Amino acid sequence: MHNRLLGRRILVVEDEMLVAWLLQDMLTDLGCVVIGPAASVGAALALIEVQGLDAAVLDVNLGGQMSYPVADALLARGVPFVFSTGYASNRLQEGYRTYSALQKPYHMTELSDALAGLMAPADADHPSETGNAPLAA
Repeated sequence: MHNRLLGRRILVVEDEMLVAWLLQDMLTDLGCVVIGPAASVGAALALIEVQGLDAAVLDVNLGGQMSYPVADALLARGVPFVFSTGYASNRLQEGYRTYSALQKPYHMTELSDALAGLMAPADADHPSETGNAPLAA
């Protein structure tokens, strides 16, 4: 477990309730405060407007609607995120392929490492203060 995750407010955007519950359990076990889950783009955007967030886990496909508007809203607020998907990263829409993605199914260690990476403080090698800079190709 990464200490930098303790008390962090993580938005969960996931339309499959069993997956959302599993994700909530993992995040709670990591010491995070879970916001959501939001099962649609609209619900996620509404939570972003009213909640203080440290990061988010975004399912790419929400009942046939892609979560890219949610990613854009998070980027506009400087909130880092990781995509969660059953798709290969090359199937993500152009412009989003370089952001962190967890391949479903993933384990708690992978989730912890991905979120801790988003929370890493900026340094000379990683100029993004949020840790949400696109990954190198």
